[in-house]
Amino acid sequence: MLNKINQLSASSGPLKPGHGLVSGVIAMTLAILCFLGVLAFHFPEYLTTPQLRKAYDVEVMRRLLYWSLVLSGALALFNIVFSRQRWLALWTFVLLGLALALGGHKVEVNPDFPDHTPYIGLDWFILDLLGSTLIFVFIEKLFALRRDQPVFRPEWQTDFHHFIVNHLAVGFVMLATNLLVHRLFGWAARDGIQAWVHDLPFGVALFLIILVADLVQYWTHRAYHEVPLLWRLHAVHHSVKSMDWLAGSRQHILELILTRTLVLAPIFVLGFSKEVIDAYIVIVGFQAVFNHANVSVRLGPLRYLVVTPNFHHWHHSQDREALDRNYAAHFAFLDHVFGTAVQSERKWPERYGVLGDYVPDGFVRQLHFPFTWKG
Repeated sequence: MLNKINQLSASSGPLKPGHGLVSGVIAMTLAILCFLGVLAFHFPEYLTTPQLRKAYDVEVMRRLLYWSLVLSGALALFNIVFSRQRWLALWTFVLLGLALALGGHKVEVNPDFPDHTPYIGLDWFILDLLGSTLIFVFIEKLFALRRDQPVFRPEWQTDFHHFIVNHLAVGFVMLATNLLVHRLFGWAARDGIQAWVHDLPFGVALFLIILVADLVQYWTHRAYHEVPLLWRLHAVHHSVKSMDWLAGSRQHILELILTRTLVLAPIFVLGFSKEVIDAYIVIVGFQAVFNHANVSVRLGPLRYLVVTPNFHHWHHSQDREALDRNYAAHFAFLDHVFGTAVQSERKWPERYGVLGDYVPDGFVRQLHFPFTWKG
C-alpha cells in the first residue's frame, strides 16, 4: 500500500470518476488534515499562529474538525462497501483512527500556554488549503480557461511543496519581515503623518494602502525582471508551466521575504489602521491566488483598471510580446501609465514558463537554483 501511495502522489493527470479515486483522494486528504488539526489542538503554542489564535472561535474549529472527520470516514466507508480503492480507504481509516485516539475534536486546550514561543503555521496551512481548494477548484471547474487541464496537472507536486513550506514557515517569514521593516525603515515613521492616515475614512484608506503597496510592488517586481541577480530568485516563480490556483505558491522563500519587506515598509511608515491592514491582507491574498487561477475572466473595460487572471496570465507567458510586461498586482492601470502593459491582438497567451525552460523542477532544486549559474 505504501508503494501505491507513493505512485499516487508522484502521478499527474485527471482522476477518472466512478472508480472511487476522486472520493478516495478527498477522504484521504481530509483525514490527513484532521490528524494535523488534532496535533494543533494539542500543541497550539508551537503549531498555530498567534495572529490567528486571537481570532479563533474554538467551538467553530471543533465543529469543523468533527464534520471533516465524519465526511472523511463516510467517503472511505462508502468505497470499502462498494469495493472501490479499498487500499486508499484503509489508509484513511488508519489516519482517522490516530486522530480519534489523540482525542479527535474533543481535545482540551490549556488556555494558559505561553504566547511567544517559536511556531510553525500548521493551522494556517490547514485552513488555507481547505479554503483554497473549496473555493478555487470549484471556480476553476465552473469558469475554466483550459478545460482539459486536470486538478493534478504536471508539476503540481513542486507547487504543493512550495505551498507547504511557505505556509509552515509563516512565523519565520513574519519575524524576518517585521525585523527588517523596523530596522531599515523605522526612522521614516512620523507621528503626524501616521495620525492623518489613521484618521482617513475606511474606503479612502483602503484604496490608498492598495495603491501605495502596488506602486512599491510594481517597481520591486520590475527590478526582479531587469536585475540579473534578482531574476535568479524570481525565475523560480516564472518556471511554472500550468496556471492554476496553486501556481502562485511557487516562490523562493528569499523572494517572499524581500518582497514582503519592501511592500510592508510604506504601510508601516504611513501608519494605516489595523482594520485597513486586515482588509488589505484579505484582498491581496485573494488576488494572489485568483490571478494565477485557470479561469477565463477578463472583466471587460475594467481589465484596464484592475488586475485580472487574464492580465497576470500574460505576465507568465513565454510569448515574445509578453516578456517583462504586466508587473502590477492590483491596479492594471499602473502598467499602462508606465508603458509596460502587454499589447496583443490575442485574448490569452499560448505558453507559460521561463523562456528556454532552464529552471529545474522540484522544490529542493528550485531552492538551490538562484545560487547556481548554469542556466
